[in-house]
Amino acid sequence: MDTRTGLPVVGMVGGGQLARMTHQAAISLGQSLRVLAAGENESAGLVAGEVVHGHHTDLEALRSFARGVDVVTFDHEHVPGEHLQTLEQEGVLLRPGPGALAFAQNKLLMREHMAAHDLPGPAFAEVSDVDDVLKFGDTHGWPVVLKAATGGYDGKGVWMVDEAADARGLVPELLDAGMSLLVEEKVAMRRELSALVARSPFGQGAAWPVVETVQSNGINTEVLAPAPGLSESRTHEAQNLALRIAADLGVVGVLAVELFETDEGLLVNELAMRPHNSGHWTMDGSRTSQFEQHLRAVLDYPLGVTDLLSPTVMANILGAPETPAMRVDERLHHLFARYPDARVHLYGKGERPGRKLGHVNLLGTLDDELRQRARLAAHWLSHAEWLDGYQIH
Repeated sequence: MDTRTGLPVVGMVGGGQLARMTHQAAISLGQSLRVLAAGENESAGLVAGEVVHGHHTDLEALRSFARGVDVVTFDHEHVPGEHLQTLEQEGVLLRPGPGALAFAQNKLLMREHMAAHDLPGPAFAEVSDVDDVLKFGDTHGWPVVLKAATGGYDGKGVWMVDEAADARGLVPELLDAGMSLLVEEKVAMRRELSALVARSPFGQGAAWPVVETVQSNGINTEVLAPAPGLSESRTHEAQNLALRIAADLGVVGVLAVELFETDEGLLVNELAMRPHNSGHWTMDGSRTSQFEQHLRAVLDYPLGVTDLLSPTVMANILGAPETPAMRVDERLHHLFARYPDARVHLYGKGERPGRKLGHVNLLGTLDDELRQRARLAAHWLSHAEWLDGYQIH
């Protein structure tokens, strides 16, 4: 408990942009958010009032951090499971707990659980040797998708294997490196969706509108909220599926369920038990942002309403191949001169190619013009160039 405010202290393991934006939400709620950051220049470490330096793989650092907070939550899934179990056994309140987080940390475990509970997903198999992939490809067709069971994100740890010869070259190399693998069928999908929900400790659930996510090279570049043309029945199906998964796994906090929409229905792709890139639009387009909702959930407060304030396009600001000569403050000046309605969220991170530096939200009628404005704004902030040839003054 924070003796200055009489309010509980939330500890967030990880100092990235999700912790940074959760800190912003904590300020509005009057909460104290303490962040465990690996370095002083991490995104949240630059702004949070209480920052502890330590690594998420260091059990003693985690123990020390947990002593000063009322509840521990996470801005990533990379804390070793054995450390989480030890902390829970020692009485640390973890939300979500290790029993739930295991299914976000291990894709094979998640797939096995989904299959055992008749939840929709692509065909898959554990990979112990290259023959497992060859048999799977022969049965389900090539190409196939090879995944690292743990540690992958933003397209990392995922390989498209086009044919048997490629599998013979790649799979032994990955297994020899000690990697745990699974193989999945390549889904013939219409598009990718995300169903974002939250769940409190006593089981209250809340679901945001289902969104469409647009990917490039495995990285989310754009989110359309709500998903254009998604029927009411399919929307409810996705929301109910996500709420069911949250309840089945005992999730506390925000859960993002990434989905494939196919001609036959919805398939679960991946899970994330934390605020998620597909929910950044909620900072401006929803009555309750995912970051405030996550805090409400882990503190066991009643959840906020998730009504749509306005259709929203979120565009990620991804680092340019070369850092522009123009300073960021100049880029902001020119952006706001052209698009004064743009809602900009920068993460305070150093620029490098492909890095998520921030995002832009634009609200209005969800049409090609709004999408184009969001793309132009995000590209301008990362590259200092207008793709449509607009001349700055």
